[in-house]
Amino acid sequence: MKLSKEQISNGIWILAILLIVFTPVGFYARLWVNKALVEVLNPSVLDEEERATLKDYTWGLTDLEGELTNLQSKKGEVILINLWATWCPPCVAEMPSFVELYSDYKDKVTFVFVANDEKMKVEAFLQKKGYELPVYFQSTTTPQQLESSSIPVTYIIDKKGNIVVNRSWVADWNSKSTRALLDSLLLE
Repeated sequence: MKLSKEQISNGIWILAILLIVFTPVGFYARLWVNKALVEVLNPSVLDEEERATLKDYTWGLTDLEGELTNLQSKKGEVILINLWATWCPPCVAEMPSFVELYSDYKDKVTFVFVANDEKMKVEAFLQKKGYELPVYFQSTTTPQQLESSSIPVTYIIDKKGNIVVNRSWVADWNSKSTRALLDSLLLE
C-alpha cells in the first residue's frame, strides 16, 4: 500500500500534536510561544466601574522558610499579587519580567507570589533560574475578590484596596506602563 502525500502530511501533523501534548517538548513549545507573547502584551488598568475592592485581607500565607504571614499586615500598601506554578508555561514565561520589576520596586511595592505547586519544585525552580522573589503558599482560603479559575493571574491593589489590575494570562510586567502605574499608585 502506497501512502499519499495527504496521508503523510496528516501523519506528520498528528505526530507533532502528540509530541506537543504528551511530551516535555510540548511544555517548551508552549513556553516559547508565551515568551513571544510576553514581549507584546501589556497589562491594562481596569476602568473605575470595573474595579472590585478587596474587603477581606485575611489570607494566610506561608513563605519558603515556613513563616506564617497574613495579607492583613499589608493593608494600606500597594500590593502586586501573582498566582503561578512551575508547571504552567505562561507563568514561567512572564517570570523574568516580574524579576526585573521586583528588583526595582521591592522596597516600595509589596510583592506576593503565591505558588500553586509543591514547595520542593518551587525551590528547585527558583534556584535553577537564580530568582529571588517573595514566594508564598496558601495556608487559608483565598479572599473572594482574588479567586481565579486559571493561572497565571496577577492583581495590583492600590492603598485603598481597589483592584486596579486583574490580569489573567501572560504580560510584560516590566513595561513602562506598569512602572508608570505603580509610580502613580505609590504617590496616592
